[in-house]
Amino acid sequence: MKKNSSHETLIGPEETSRSILEELLREGARKLLQQAIENEVEEYLRRYSHERDEQGRRLVVKNGHLPVRDIVTGLGLIPIRQPRVDDRKLRKSTGLERFTSNILPRYLRRIPSIDNLIPALYLKGISTGDFPLALEAILGDSVKGLSATNIVRLKAKWEEEYLEWNRRDLSQKAYVYFWADGIYFNVRLDDDRSCILVIMAADEEGNKELLSITDGYRESELSWREMLLDLKRRGLKRGPELAIGDGAMGFWKALHEVFPGTRMQRCWVHKTANILDKLPKSMQSKAKAHIHEMYRSESRDTALKAYDHFVQVYRSKYPHAVACLEKDKDVLFTFYDFPATHWIHIRTTNPIESTFGTVRLRTHKTKGCGSRTATLTMVFKLALEAQKTWKRLKGHNLISLVLQRKVFINGELKEAA
Repeated sequence: MKKNSSHETLIGPEETSRSILEELLREGARKLLQQAIENEVEEYLRRYSHERDEQGRRLVVKNGHLPVRDIVTGLGLIPIRQPRVDDRKLRKSTGLERFTSNILPRYLRRIPSIDNLIPALYLKGISTGDFPLALEAILGDSVKGLSATNIVRLKAKWEEEYLEWNRRDLSQKAYVYFWADGIYFNVRLDDDRSCILVIMAADEEGNKELLSITDGYRESELSWREMLLDLKRRGLKRGPELAIGDGAMGFWKALHEVFPGTRMQRCWVHKTANILDKLPKSMQSKAKAHIHEMYRSESRDTALKAYDHFVQVYRSKYPHAVACLEKDKDVLFTFYDFPATHWIHIRTTNPIESTFGTVRLRTHKTKGCGSRTATLTMVFKLALEAQKTWKRLKGHNLISLVLQRKVFINGELKEAA
C-alpha cells in the first residue's frame, strides 16, 4: 500500500485500480468526443467546398481551434478543443446562419444529465450555497465552475425557459388523450396545502408530451379550471377524447365545464390502492388479483362479471371497500370503447406516476420555502428531460379514427353496416 503524507490516508490496490480505470474512461471519452467534433466540421467543410469567391478561394475554411473548453460530465472534466470554422463570407453571400456544432453547442459547459442534478437537489431541499459541495460529492472534486453564483444564473435562465414554455401557442395542436394528476412533493411550496398540477397529453401522432405544469390548492376545482382555461386561452380549440385521472373531483368537474365532450377514465392504479386500503393486509393479495381480473379482461362483459363477483364476495364483510369500487363504476370501464392497443396507456396515470416517482413524497414541505416559480421550474426541467424517453403510443395509426369518433367495441373498430 501507498501512504498519502498530506492526508494520512491509505490508498489500497482497489482505489488505485479504480482511479486508473476512471482516467482511462475519461481519456477514451475525450478522444471519441474530439473525433466526433472534428468529423462534424470536416463534413460541413465538404458540404460547402464548391462555394468560392471571384478569385476561386473557398468561402468556408477551417481556421485553427477555439480555446480549450472543459465539459463537466459524470466522469469529471473532459477538455475539448473545437475546430474554428470561418464561414463569414458564405453567410454574407447566402444569408446562412453561422456554423454551430450539434454535438457541442456554443455555450454548452456541462452535459444535460449534470443539469438534471440541480433541479433534483433543489426539490430535495438543497440551498443554493450548498450546491457546489453537494455536486462535488456526487461528481468528484474535479468539477469546477459550479459556484453558487453560477447556480443562481442557471436557475434564472431556466425560469425564463419555463415562463416562455408556459406561454407557448397551442392553436395548431390537437390531443387524443390527457393524463392528469396532482403531485405532492417534499419540496419548497408556499403552503402545505399546495401541490403541483400536471397534465400530460398524446398528440395526433401518438407522441406523449408535457402539456402543462402549475401549482394548485389541494387539486381544487378552481385550480384545475384555471389550468384548463389557460390551455384554451393559448389556442387549444378541442379537448381530448379521453382524460385519465384519479378520484380528485376538482379535475373532473372542471373538465366537464371546459371540455364537456371529453370522456372520463378513472385510474385503475389509484382505484386499486384506495380499495386495498380499506381491506386488512391478509386479504389484500387476493383482492388485488380480483381487481386485476376486472381491468385486464378482454371484453367489457367479462370485466363486469369480475366486478360483480368482487362485490358479492366482499360486500358483507368489507362494505367500505366495495363502496369505494362501486362509486366509480361508470368511469372505470370507459377504456373498452377505445382501441385495444391503447388500453395499456389509458387505464392508468402511470405516465405521470413513473415520471415523478423519483422525487414524489407525500410528506411535509422542506424547511425554507423558495419561490413558487423556482419550484415549478425545477419540476418542469425534470419532466422535460424525462419526456425525451417517453415512448410513442402503441397503435398510433388508430388515433385518427379515435379523433373522428369512430365506434370501438371491446377495443375493435365497429364495421360500417
